[in-house]
Amino acid sequence: MTQAGHRHGGTDGFTLLELVLVMVLICTVLAMAAPSLRGFFASRQTQDAAAYIVALAGLARSQAVSEGRVYRLNFDAEAGTYWLTAQREGAFERLATEFGRTFRLPEGCELELDFAVGEDSSEHVEFHPTGRVEPATIRLTGRQGDVAVVVCPSATEQFRVAAVQDEEARL
Repeated sequence: MTQAGHRHGGTDGFTLLELVLVMVLICTVLAMAAPSLRGFFASRQTQDAAAYIVALAGLARSQAVSEGRVYRLNFDAEAGTYWLTAQREGAFERLATEFGRTFRLPEGCELELDFAVGEDSSEHVEFHPTGRVEPATIRLTGRQGDVAVVVCPSATEQFRVAAVQDEEARL
């Protein structure tokens, strides 16, 4: 006696040939999509670098207020690097923490700065114990042409990543 719904002579499932054909189809679609995904991840690196600069600026501001000393966010546009220093006995020294190390922009990313140049000919933004900061605009351009703009429009505002359209409208 046979059970209802059970097929005679057939097998349930897929054949090996069907599975291989589906895998070939999936691989073909992924191979066509891969170049566009590479561009997506490259543009994310520029946005991530901008977010990290904003985070370091926020840390420098809060540390300057809590410790009562001047902090600097320093930039070397030629090398594509940035780092934090703090004033101690009249001189600026790198922090002895993870945040004092030299941070590097993603490969191929260019840095354009719009703020005052310090007396030691390095470019930096100062964060004062009163909570005030030097206004600045930092423009990052990735190798794919993607742009991230970090701004602090006034001495009392915090750094933030601005929409590129907002910054182009200002110019």
